Parts: sequence; C-alpha cells; structure tokens
Amino acid sequence: MKRLKNEPSSTRRCKLSHLLLVIGALYLVFLAFKFRHFLEIAAMVSGGDSYVGLDSLSMVKDVEDSDLSKSFFSSVYKDTFHRKLEDNRNQNAPMMPSKEPLEEEKRGGTITIKPIQYPYGRITGEFMRRRNATRNFSPFERMADEAWLLGLKAWEEVENYDGKEIGQSSLYEGKIESCPLWVSMSGEELAGGEKLMLLPCGLAAGSSITIVGTPHHAHQEYVPQLTRLRNGDGTVMISQFMIELQGLKSVEGEDPPKILHLNPRLRGDWSRHPVIEHNTCYRMQWGTAQRCDGLPSKKDEDMLVDEHLRCEKWMRDDNVDSKESKTTSWFKRFIGREQKPEVTWPFPFVEGKLFVLTLRAGVDGYHISVGGRHVTSFPYRPGFTLEDATGLAIKGDMDVHSIFATSLPRSHPSFSPQRVLEMSEKWKAHPLPKRPIQVFIGILSATNHFAERMAVRKTWMQSSAIKSSNVVARFFVALNPRKEVNAVLKKEAAYFGDIVILPFMDRYELVVLKTIAICEFGVQNVSAAYIMKCDDDTFVRVDTVLKEIDRTSRSKSLYMGNLNLLHRPLRNGKWAVTFEEWPEAVYPPYANGPGYVISTDIAKFVIAQHGKQSLRLFKMEDVSMGMWVEQFNSSTPVQYSHNWKFCQYGCMENYYTAHYQSPRQMICLWDKLARGRAQCCNFR
Repeated sequence: MKRLKNEPSSTRRCKLSHLLLVIGALYLVFLAFKFRHFLEIAAMVSGGDSYVGLDSLSMVKDVEDSDLSKSFFSSVYKDTFHRKLEDNRNQNAPMMPSKEPLEEEKRGGTITIKPIQYPYGRITGEFMRRRNATRNFSPFERMADEAWLLGLKAWEEVENYDGKEIGQSSLYEGKIESCPLWVSMSGEELAGGEKLMLLPCGLAAGSSITIVGTPHHAHQEYVPQLTRLRNGDGTVMISQFMIELQGLKSVEGEDPPKILHLNPRLRGDWSRHPVIEHNTCYRMQWGTAQRCDGLPSKKDEDMLVDEHLRCEKWMRDDNVDSKESKTTSWFKRFIGREQKPEVTWPFPFVEGKLFVLTLRAGVDGYHISVGGRHVTSFPYRPGFTLEDATGLAIKGDMDVHSIFATSLPRSHPSFSPQRVLEMSEKWKAHPLPKRPIQVFIGILSATNHFAERMAVRKTWMQSSAIKSSNVVARFFVALNPRKEVNAVLKKEAAYFGDIVILPFMDRYELVVLKTIAICEFGVQNVSAAYIMKCDDDTFVRVDTVLKEIDRTSRSKSLYMGNLNLLHRPLRNGKWAVTFEEWPEAVYPPYANGPGYVISTDIAKFVIAQHGKQSLRLFKMEDVSMGMWVEQFNSSTPVQYSHNWKFCQYGCMENYYTAHYQSPRQMICLWDKLARGRAQCCNFR
C-alpha cells in the first residue's frame, strides 16, 4: 500500500537516525580496541626513525673497491647487529643505520676518512623490524621474527669467538680420525637404533659389506592408481627392501645423499617381474635408475663394470629358450668354436628364505653378489666418492640377522672447510664496479656449503663476462646454529669478498627473504639491467644466458626461466602446503627456482612493495616471484620467456643452467665447457 503524499515521514527519519547512531557506536568500539595498533601503522607510514626505507641507503661513488670485503664485517655487521637502543626494552630490531659510518684509510702516510659502502640494503622488512613476538603475527611472521632474534644472538657469539679457536677447531682443520679395519652389528642392534650402521671412515676400493637376512612374505597394499585399471581392485602384493650407502658427513641439516640405493623387489613392480633397482639421490633429487629384471645387460666395453656385467641373467617366466639347434651346435664344434655351458639361476631372493648378500667396492663401481654368485654391478657416479659412504641403512620387508663390514680404511679426513676452501688470490671476487652492469647473479647458499661455493668460484664464476665485471655474482647466506660454522663463514667471506651474510637463522621456509635481498642488492649496490637468481648447486652458462637475454625485447619487462603453468600445491607429504599458507587451487605462472631472470623494474617493484609492507610472502620463493611478477604484470606488460634449458632436474644437452650438480660435477662441466662442449657429466 502506497504512503500518501501528505503522510508524515517521522518514522523513516527515526529509523535512519537510529541506524547512524549504531554505526557510530560500533566505530568508537573499533577505535578503542585498535587505536594503539593504528598509531603504530601511522608511525611506520610517516617514516619515523624506527623504519629505514629503501631510499635511505645512499650509494657512495668514491669508495675504494679494495675495502669492500672489509666492510662486510668491520662496519656493516657491527652496526646492523649490535646497534643498541638502551632506553627501550621492546626495541626495534637493529636496521641499516640512516647515516653511513666512517672508515679510516691510509694514503701515502696520511689518514683520510671515507664513508663505507654497504653490501646490502634493507633486507628483512616488517618481520625483522619488530622484535615483540607476542603480537598477532602470522605463522610466517612469527617464524621470521624468531629467526631474526636467533640470528642476532648467533652473530654476537661469532663476534666474541676467538679467531685462534677457528684455526684450532677440528671443524676447520679436519683432523685425521683413526678408524677400525672392520665393524659388525647384529640384527638386534640394528633394529634397536635407527636401522643404520656407521662406517666411520667410509669405504675404500676392496672394502666389502656382508648382510645376512631373510625377506618377509608379501603383504597387501592399496594403490589408488590401480583402481581404474583393475575395475576397482587397487590391492597389490608387495615384498621389497632397501639397502643404502649414505653420505652422513657430506651435509648438515638436510637429508644425506644416497650414494648407493639398492632395492630388490621380490614381487616385481609395473613390469610384473622380480627386479633389482639401483640409483643415487642427492638433495632429494633421484638420478636415472639402473634396473635389472632377469635379462642380461650388454657386454659392450663401456657397459662393463670392472669386467662384470651390470645385470646378470636369471630365470623368468617369459624367457625364450635360447638353446641352439643340434645342427648349429654340431657345426660350431666342427669349425672348432669353443662352447661354454649355459647355466641360468633363479631370482636370488626368496620370501622367507635366508640369503647372504655381499656388497664389494671395486675400482669402477659396486658389485653385488648373493650366495657367492655375482648378480649386479653399479658404476660409480660423478659427485660421490667411496670415503663419502659413511653410513649403511637397511629398510623395508626384511629381517636382518647380522652385518659385517671389512677391509675398511683406517683414516678419513673428516669434513672441514680447510679441506675444500682454496685460499688463493685468483678465486677472490672483483670489487663491485662503479658503472652499470648487465646482470647481477644472486646465488642462494647454506652456511655449511663450503664445497659448493668453492666449486662455483672455480668454475662458472671464472667466465669471461664475470671476469670483465659485465656480470657480478654474490652468494647470499644466512646463519647456522653452530657458532664454529658461522665463524668459518665469516672468515671465508672476509677473504673471498663474494658473500653477503643475512642476519637471521637459516631455514627453508625463509628462503624468500634471501630472494628479496638479491633484488635489493641488484638494484641498490649494483646498477644491473637484469637480476638472476640461482642456487649453489646450479651450474650457469653465463655467456649463453646473456645471449638469451639479448634475444628478448628491451621495451618490455622480462621474466625468463623454465616456466610452470597451472601447477597445483601439494597438500600431503613432506613438502605439503596447507590451505592457510596457500588457499588458491593453483599457483600463478612461475619459473623454477634453480635459475631464472627478471628485469630490474620488476626487482624495484618487489622492493617497493616490500617497503610498503604489502608484499605477499610465501615459503616457496620461486612461487613467490611468480606471484609478484603476475601482480606487476597487471599494470605493466611483462614478457614471459620460457625455455626448458633452464633445467630443473639435473642436466640436458646444450643446457643454459644445470641443477643438482655436486662440486665434482661442477668441475667436470667446466672442463667440458672449456673444450667447447655443453655436455652433461653423467647422471647420478
């Protein structure tokens, strides 16, 4: 029913006033609870003393290049880590000072004072700025805040660490260990521990390991992938076990490499025949498997291992009878050709029956015998040595009765930086150029990866583009829980001048902060047209990458690498991503982390957004970069350049970058490149 024109509107005005009154009351309540937080945000945006923006880092043109490596420690980190705010108990984390400290320099007997050029800008942003972890931080912020506090403490310990202690520590010197010639372990001892037997000094040529065990009877397992193929029946009978030689001393804080992975599968796998698989694994990256399935391998010279076949023959249900006819046999005897009787054995492992397996280290590879009969051989792969095999792990469907290792080496130079760090002038980094450069390469590295960094210095960091300072490369390293490791890292950085130490405790989830640091360094410390990010186990063909960049249009922003489209996050397993961390169904287009290139305008955008505290951070740094580029692309066109030769998994012919390369493989790749061949150095 319509209201008459002359009807009063007091009722409507009353309702409107009540609504406005309620909204005003709610607003006052909101301010009462959020006013303090609002003031903090206002203070931060207004550019107070507690916040150092990107523009506050001034570049000094008259800095002597020879002093750059000294500034890494003599001034920058003292100011960054140790600047105290005594009058505020909940003080902000020390940031880059707004004024540059001064350094004394001797010239011709006189002392001049000059400002020091910082090796990096404001790296850590809002998470590193605040130290009160009791506020309503996200899980990532709390993690970063904790890593920052631990990093401050760790660096204070390094500053107080006596330099003489570094040279005397077993970590640095690599003191010679005295090891037994043999070790043994019973099945009970193995089961009571972590199913791991230590080999104190690794193995040597001639060493052997004998394992006595009994395989379990097969058990049922459900495999969802088989459900469709078998009309709803996804069950399968499985009996298998794994014997692994592991490099326990090769790494720290990560899964040890599997120098040999031996996997007998008694009920077979997809081939439906019993099989023995051999492989290696480095940093969770498996190599190409060698499978023995009862068919003999080729007798070609390059396929033999110490004159042994890689795979011996055993009886199979589908074996074709290869016996010769009587006529052929008579003819061969007539012409005097020697004939050897052929004996075929069954598969060497039987469910519920005892076996004796011997693993022997030869000159060219490992040899596996069962019951005294040679079964398989597996050639050594580049990147691993016998002395690296310091642990024997046994897993799976098998009861171990005893293990006996003999002919072991008596000594082993334990892992030490002194053993791998070659303190030579020729490996030192050139000073930062004062002119613009084409590419800055930021290399992500872990604190204890001394061998990896040394391999990079001796190989692709010696390329002509880097030697001419047209390209600059630096390692970005956070801190380690062990003060001895941090102390050696500090000494390494001071000598080579190519390491940027980031002031937080290192962990996988915070790698994205290193990526931001690379962007800041490439923009603020060197004027680079492009910025490349890679890992310390990535081999980069620098000249080839430069040529690939030159083929692109300079009028557009660039995002180059091995691009992934419509990749979905893993919701289960070790590398699972929760819905809280990533609620979307798919990731944005992103380039794989081992090697990608962005133009400097994208890096400036990342820094600017980080400075405004509006940069979304995710623990997977390559996905984060793809997310940032997508955001930048919404306002400025970006040229996405994809190429498979930025290898994510291992190496391929004519690669641009090769990933998961061990230090020995780095040297091998560099030697081949020097001969004009961009070829891989085998697979692991």
